[in-house]
Amino acid sequence: MGRRGKKRALIAVGHKILCTVYHVISKKEKYKELGSTFLEERKLKCRIKNLTKQLNEAGYEVKLKEIA
Repeated sequence: MGRRGKKRALIAVGHKILCTVYHVISKKEKYKELGSTFLEERKLKCRIKNLTKQLNEAGYEVKLKEIA
């Protein structure tokens, strides 16, 4: 809202709700909340993928092992 104004922010939120409703109806599924950490987890997975790709292109073999 800070950059564009209150009216534009309301339109953006309405658009997001409309898109969500469309997908719920078209897939005939119940709405499922993704959770508060969804975006952070998705961002982390993408970052890991990109860094692994960069190391492979640089000539390194990468094996990922998750630590507790």
